[in-house]
Amino acid sequence: MTTTVPAPDAPPAPTAPAAAPTSLAPSGRSLWYRGRWYLFTTAMLLLAGAVLAGLNQEQRYPPLDPRSYDPAGTRAVIALLQREGVKADITADLTTGAAGAGTLVVPEPDLLSPDRLRALAAARHGRLVLIAPGPAALSALVPGVRPSDEGGGVPYASVRSTPADCSLPAAVRAGSAHLGGLLYTAGTRGEGCYPRGHGYPLVSVPNSRGGDVIVLGGGAFLTNELLAKDGNAALALALLGSQPDLTWQLPDYTAPIAVEQRKQLTDYIPEGWRWAGYQLGIAALLAAAWRARRLGPVVSENLPVVVRAAETTEGRARLYRRARARGRAADALRRAAAHRLAPALGVPLSAGAPDPTALCAAIADRLPERPAGDVAALLYGPPPTDDAALLRLADDLDTLERQVRKP
Repeated sequence: MTTTVPAPDAPPAPTAPAAAPTSLAPSGRSLWYRGRWYLFTTAMLLLAGAVLAGLNQEQRYPPLDPRSYDPAGTRAVIALLQREGVKADITADLTTGAAGAGTLVVPEPDLLSPDRLRALAAARHGRLVLIAPGPAALSALVPGVRPSDEGGGVPYASVRSTPADCSLPAAVRAGSAHLGGLLYTAGTRGEGCYPRGHGYPLVSVPNSRGGDVIVLGGGAFLTNELLAKDGNAALALALLGSQPDLTWQLPDYTAPIAVEQRKQLTDYIPEGWRWAGYQLGIAALLAAAWRARRLGPVVSENLPVVVRAAETTEGRARLYRRARARGRAADALRRAAAHRLAPALGVPLSAGAPDPTALCAAIADRLPERPAGDVAALLYGPPPTDDAALLRLADDLDTLERQVRKP
């Protein structure tokens, strides 16, 4: 005798009052097997985030900071000066080193307020080194020097090895060095070195107090990365080590002026390139619209394979077996059997299913050897506990149906 599991489209039947509910909730073990890889991935992501956060706790310094060992820092030049006997003082206090006979290095002097610039201009220095000063700092500290933007020249040049091409002793002894950045004019009293176009990235101007002012368009030759190349180290020693004392002022990037002058990435994009980017974006959208695939109406086609109902039923049964869903399979068998027995016994269907009491009574009347209680236990009883019980249930339902239909 062949046992089949009914197709999933069998009409549902109401559950008898004595039927026990079937629990399909997954166990804790199955949940662990399902979610262990997700938990492992989440744990690895959290661990990687913690490691990266710990690595980023190290202190970061801005470029040209004499405390930084990064490629853009200037810790190497400070160590070189100290080895030559120069006493180096690194300070963020703008009053320190404001006056004295030593060398004072001021990166980005335009970050200073006008009062600070006037105090710095009135102080006496053996040598004042300005790195990347703007118009405000030049006007206050070196009135004869200004940014080079005349004669078709550019105010900024890339950093590359450049010959000195001047008579300044420090530049002559150093020879070629990596200069670049902002370009300046030499003025009437100054001397420019390392010419680039119509400007100079290094300008030396004597002052009236016996010292001089060195204007640098950039400090790339002072960095840890480039100090050992060409004549960079010699030029750094000559410019910063001419006096026994050196004071390096640290810029205050939190000052209101610094915050106002801090540029965004978009500030470095020329206006023409911005409009060109818009045009390229529009061209890309037009090209995408031109080359995009145009979908036509939905076209129906014949399926390449026709699956028989028996195979679908067998596949559903295998899924039930793999999931150990004996209760659901038993409910499907019982609903299908009740739905086929009701028309044969003249029991009306209510909402697609027969009344359990009326169906059991009709079967008991047709089969006197089967009490109504036994029929109710067979059609609406508790779910089977194992596969053998499920097979017995299927056989019993098949036997009941054959007995009812027997003439």
